[in-house]
Amino acid sequence: MIDKLEKEAEAEATEKAYCDEQMAKTEAKKAELDDTIAQLTSKIDTAAARSASLKEEVTVLQQELAALAARQQEMDTIRQEENADFTVAKAELSKGLTGVRKALDVLRTYYGSAAAMIQEDDSKFNSFMQQPAPPESHGKASGAGGSIINILEVCESDFATNLAKEETEEADSAEDYEKTTQENKITKATKDQDVTYKTKEFTSLDKQITELSSDKETTGTELAAVLEYYAQIKKRCVAEPESYEQRKARREAEIEGLKEALSILENEAAFVQSKRKGRKSRHFMAGL
Repeated sequence: MIDKLEKEAEAEATEKAYCDEQMAKTEAKKAELDDTIAQLTSKIDTAAARSASLKEEVTVLQQELAALAARQQEMDTIRQEENADFTVAKAELSKGLTGVRKALDVLRTYYGSAAAMIQEDDSKFNSFMQQPAPPESHGKASGAGGSIINILEVCESDFATNLAKEETEEADSAEDYEKTTQENKITKATKDQDVTYKTKEFTSLDKQITELSSDKETTGTELAAVLEYYAQIKKRCVAEPESYEQRKARREAEIEGLKEALSILENEAAFVQSKRKGRKSRHFMAGL
């Protein structure tokens, strides 16, 4: 009985040492894996948030680039129309101005020559004999020519002014167009570059998220195995409260064991007493 109890005690001590070691190792591994999963989750969440922000920024940039392209296209169309209108207006004004100037040259030449001839004839005739003043018609003709020349000179001035105005407006419009177009090119280049960099960054983050998620899944699988083993080792090493039936059965087994031990002790005591009585009887008989 003592040997049995000693063996049981030794076995229990060995089992306790084993359980303490396995429980400690399993709990340490579980804590390590939990921490790893927490870190991976934090990294995934941070990368996912940054990736989502970058994608939103890229969407906004692309919308701005589309709007910029539409404005530039509209500007191109308007500039082409303005330039076409200017080309037509310039051609018409230049043609009109050229015509007026030719007419002025002809009239000035004509009326200048006529006046000179009249003066020369009058001078010669007056030197030959005294004559009355030239007919009224000559003065009227000369005055009519001057009026026409004056009108054409006003037309010339209007044509020249309008042509200069058209050229100035065209030059200003072309300058504004070129300036705005250059600014749009710079803006487009900057936004295109931002789109490229941000797209590259969120693509890299998405790849990183995939890798981290794979690591997290692997770690989760390992943790599941550890938790399964932990449940088994706890079931083996952590005593569960006994039910009434279990306590009753254990007490009955202990009582039976004690009864058996007591019976063995009583039998051994009776045997020893019997041997002593036998020795006394032999001594008594020998004395007779």
